[in-house]
Amino acid sequence: MPPVEGVYGLLAEFNTPTELVHATEMAHRAGYRRMECYTPYPVEEAAEALRFHKTRVPLMCLLGGLAGLTTGFLLEMWVNVWGYPLNIRGTPLFSWPAFVIPEYELTILFAGLSTAFGMIAQNGLPQLYHPLFNAPNFANGATTDKFFLCLEAHDPRFEPVKTREFLEQFSPVSVVEVDH
Repeated sequence: MPPVEGVYGLLAEFNTPTELVHATEMAHRAGYRRMECYTPYPVEEAAEALRFHKTRVPLMCLLGGLAGLTTGFLLEMWVNVWGYPLNIRGTPLFSWPAFVIPEYELTILFAGLSTAFGMIAQNGLPQLYHPLFNAPNFANGATTDKFFLCLEAHDPRFEPVKTREFLEQFSPVSVVEVDH
């Protein structure tokens, strides 16, 4: 079913994280997959209820580290062997023990930068606008003391009336339709 025109989703407001986690688990059991929880502090149970465990950040860190290691090795190889060869104390031009410290430093640098920028990209940041900013109760409660569950209209199971009835069975403080 195509998403409802102009509607981002339905936002349910809860007073406690326990209520939020329960509603999220029930939504997942009911077949909803396009949903998100918003809390004023990290709630690990909500992440588990969303089945949010897979991330590509460790892979980006590994690939960045390997890129740094390769860059450091090739840079030192080029400088010491081809670009500016110097015969110091009769050591060979390709003396890998001298390469270890700069390679290590570039590995750490590239891994850290790729992790930071990769995480920012995967989070979709910078995002200057989000449809939830239009919800009247979201701005005041999301960062202080309220817990929100948003079922998005892009979900194949989303139907405005049935989804609202589904959310209201958990006795939320309010259920608000969020426009784009």
